[in-house]
Amino acid sequence: MIDDKTTDSANDYVIRVLDSPAEVASNAWDALLLRQSQATPFMRHAYLDALHASGCATPDTGWTPKFFLLERQGSLAAASVLYLKTHSRGEYVFDWAWANAYARHGLDYYPKAICAVPFTPVPGSRLLARNQTERELLASRMLDWCRRHQLSGLHCLFASADDLSAFQKSGQLQRHTVQFHWHNSRPGYASFEEFLSRPDARQTQENPPGSAQGGRRERRAIAASLIALNTSCMAAERVAYGRYWGALERVDCLHFEVCYYQPLAWCIDHGYQRFEGGAQGEHKLARALLPVTTCSSHWLAHPQFMAAVERYLDAERDDIGRYVEELRQHNPLRAQA
Repeated sequence: MIDDKTTDSANDYVIRVLDSPAEVASNAWDALLLRQSQATPFMRHAYLDALHASGCATPDTGWTPKFFLLERQGSLAAASVLYLKTHSRGEYVFDWAWANAYARHGLDYYPKAICAVPFTPVPGSRLLARNQTERELLASRMLDWCRRHQLSGLHCLFASADDLSAFQKSGQLQRHTVQFHWHNSRPGYASFEEFLSRPDARQTQENPPGSAQGGRRERRAIAASLIALNTSCMAAERVAYGRYWGALERVDCLHFEVCYYQPLAWCIDHGYQRFEGGAQGEHKLARALLPVTTCSSHWLAHPQFMAAVERYLDAERDDIGRYVEELRQHNPLRAQA
């Protein structure tokens, strides 16, 4: 069902807002995704549709989708998805303090709008567009829509540089967070054993990895992790993404075996250049996953809170910079950097 439809007569654009991924042409969406500088499989139509069809990201779970389509002369020029949120769970860019501050002043923080992939803290393109001009037009129209619907704010999480630039032109603020990613050496390790044999990788060995049997006991599977690959994105760099996992029983260090050691060994064996280990976790540094700064953008409708958040983000950004520099001083691979 079309939630909204507007026209931009000066540029001959039509902006449609749809309620379900099933109403969006998958081929047109995915073709646009492949043109982006930081395409990931998590913005594919099939992935977003699966989140919706499975009941994971629906109004009943506090994720109401709004698919924005910017069309010109019948062709899809730009597209993105917003979720109207009644909570802040499943986002990994934490704004609980902002919500609490609103509540203390008798204001409603929810519903808010986020431009993100539910439950998936993977940096990548969020505003799919043919060029930067259309990306900026899409960002401004999304912000206008949030204003018209009197939402407390619009937040774009784990965005690409192109997205951040587009939202910045609409007056949004930038926020930095830290993740930990592993990078294969050039031209690449011959084996995981070679990686562990390097003197500068020794501190990753307090629980040396075994074979795939590390997640089994007496031939019975007791743990597994889910790793996604970017094979559908035609990217120059082959990337693997973790680290959702589960276990049937507690075993010391099994988490590191299943979520880090085995995925890194697999990446080396299959020629993958990067493994992203998910949000947070200083313990990942000792497993040779190094700190990476990720970015999001934020707009709040309340002008006083917007000004307060801007001051907060300025201070937080300095703290993040110092934190990343401190982490880099403990880089287990700095001898080869």
